[in-house]
Amino acid sequence: MEKLLIVDDDKGIQKQLKWSLSDYEAVLAADREGAIAAVRRHEPKVVTLDLGLPPDSANASEGLAALEEILKISPHTKVIVITGNDDRTNALKAISLGAYDFYQKPIDSEVINVIVARAFSVAAIEQENRQMRTVGGNDIGIIGNSEAIERCRMMVKRIAPTQITALLLGESGTGKEVTANAVHIASDRSKKPFIAINCASIPETLLESELFGFEKGAFTGAVRTTKGKIECAEGGTLFLDEIGDMPFNLQAKLLRFLQEKKIERLGGRQEIEVDVRVVCATNQNLEEMVANKEFREDLFYRVSEITLNIPPLREREEDVLILAQFFLQRYALEYKSNVKGFSEDALSAIKAHKWPGNIRELQNKVKSSVIMSTGTQVTAIDLGFFDHEDKSLELNLNLRQVREQAESIAIQKAYALSEGNMSKCSELLGITRPTLYTLIEKYGLAINSE
Repeated sequence: MEKLLIVDDDKGIQKQLKWSLSDYEAVLAADREGAIAAVRRHEPKVVTLDLGLPPDSANASEGLAALEEILKISPHTKVIVITGNDDRTNALKAISLGAYDFYQKPIDSEVINVIVARAFSVAAIEQENRQMRTVGGNDIGIIGNSEAIERCRMMVKRIAPTQITALLLGESGTGKEVTANAVHIASDRSKKPFIAINCASIPETLLESELFGFEKGAFTGAVRTTKGKIECAEGGTLFLDEIGDMPFNLQAKLLRFLQEKKIERLGGRQEIEVDVRVVCATNQNLEEMVANKEFREDLFYRVSEITLNIPPLREREEDVLILAQFFLQRYALEYKSNVKGFSEDALSAIKAHKWPGNIRELQNKVKSSVIMSTGTQVTAIDLGFFDHEDKSLELNLNLRQVREQAESIAIQKAYALSEGNMSKCSELLGITRPTLYTLIEKYGLAINSE
């Protein structure tokens, strides 16, 4: 039930409004001080405010002051001022100060219900629009409204203006590179390059040359002098992902660069000064690695001047649907899909899933669902939550329809498992490719069968 704050020093009016607006959870206050305390504690979306409050009940000064304070604390709150039937001047003044609407006594239950309901509706629409602006891309690229991600966003903004070396910790798929890029965007280096390198994805023999570059003739195949990622990030930010996987012998060279801001290319003798901000990330426990002599202790303290923990998606329940909608909009545009939103069963499945793969898992599921969807709404089956199919099959006893639905589901499962490879898909289904194409056309499945 939505919370509604009723501010009036008249107990009779309080009782009447509470009865008239019984669809809402009423919070009562009798003066400006009580109203401000209630706004801070309950964060109501809508407030009814009598302008004649003590200690100056005969005038509107105290009520107008309360209005200004409420909007200062909670600028999105819809305040409906209630005035005497001959006090139109103060009502209009309240509107000019930011009140949503005004209502003149005496109280009419039907009229006040319409005004309050409309205020709640407008508040909900505006909140959704604010969320969608966040979904469309926060000013630093971190999407979400949860308390956990808001703390993360605040830390990023504090870290960004400094040159401190930050270490981002978090499970795989939580968005460590997005966070590192947010640090870059919020810094005065934002117009310079953001260069990311995954230390775990590059073979040990190549990682040194990839980071530091090499001179012509440094090794077989080095036909020309080539800058490394560090030099390419000059003036900007270098993101070292999975730094815990960096070979032990290369860690000393990285430490020297971090301390002296100088590098030597592989096969070179000349020291090259570089101006680069470094952000590192890992999903490993570096302190344990230091204890086990798998990671240099001096490098650990150098890269972790400040540590930022990226919360897993299961700790950001409020953000799951926001992120899902963001990815749906992105991929619907990219793949020119007619998908507009999620079905009820899809929303239920998204909220119920634990997302062990975090944002990366959610992103991949939504991406494939946009491709798989045959209508304007993504279903739970499109998302790969096939256990949601059972009830619909049980309720449908028409054998032909059951068979067609089962075949359609089986094709979509096989297509998802084969990652779009039509040969593998037909093999999984035990049919020929021509038969598969015929079934795809028959059921109008949104599958790229080229």
